[in-house]
Amino acid sequence: MQTTVHEPIFTSVDEVIERLATTGYLADKATATSVFLADRLGKPLLIEGPAGVGKTELSRAVAEVAGAELVRLQCYEGIDEARALYEWNHAKQILRIQSATSSGPENENAWADTKADVFSEEFLLQRPLLTAIRRTDPTVLLIDEADKADVEIEGLMLEVLSDFAVTVPELGTIAATRLPFVVLTSNATRELSEALKRRCLYLHIDFPDEELERRILASRVPELKPAVAAQLVRVVHVLRGMQLKKLPSVAESIDWARTLLALGAKDLDDKTVRGTLGVVLKHQSDHQRALAELKLA
Repeated sequence: MQTTVHEPIFTSVDEVIERLATTGYLADKATATSVFLADRLGKPLLIEGPAGVGKTELSRAVAEVAGAELVRLQCYEGIDEARALYEWNHAKQILRIQSATSSGPENENAWADTKADVFSEEFLLQRPLLTAIRRTDPTVLLIDEADKADVEIEGLMLEVLSDFAVTVPELGTIAATRLPFVVLTSNATRELSEALKRRCLYLHIDFPDEELERRILASRVPELKPAVAAQLVRVVHVLRGMQLKKLPSVAESIDWARTLLALGAKDLDDKTVRGTLGVVLKHQSDHQRALAELKLA
């Protein structure tokens, strides 16, 4: 019977914090603890929270420090098994069949041989889930925005996350030889099934507080003066307190910091805010509301 190898990446929660910091990802204790436990127990980690708080970035950071390949399944409405798991290369199969049948009646075994041949490894197109299961090198499997996938696809995820094995009828059961580090992200646009949640550890990531966001800016845009960074963070947190269609993400805070640096801004004054607000707000109604509430209109 095939044995699945599990090789943990981290030895302690503190090591998680230290190693992720080398990639520029500043994890708090709760996040680091969840990552450590998911790694040590070999369980998938389900991360929920608003868009733009660093859910996907966390999986990239883990892959980087582990020297692992990041295999990403981007979920969307209508995604099916063929896009998530595998499909057959139909064009290549047809060419193979045509080649075999063109050999003529003198080769009476051609068709029987071809039927077995066209459902072999040569014609299999691996998609992210099967790719991650079959890899023998360190792997981080990211199932991104799982809440966007249809409910039906959760059955497939359950099979993969339960046994880290999938069944291809023509080839049999394919089981993982090395356990991947699995991260599922969700923006909570719909409730994931209880069965799926039971197989995962759970982590909620919210927008960082002002102190952590200043540290993130200092790490990602060290050239920006601390006083300007502090002003930026205060404004961003005010914006996040408004009833906007889309709240500014951490990535957009970083973009805003780089924008101010590129403009040579020495202060985040009213004029600068008005001129650069499009970096963090992407809807006209949000612009109008922000300008009015900030009294910049």
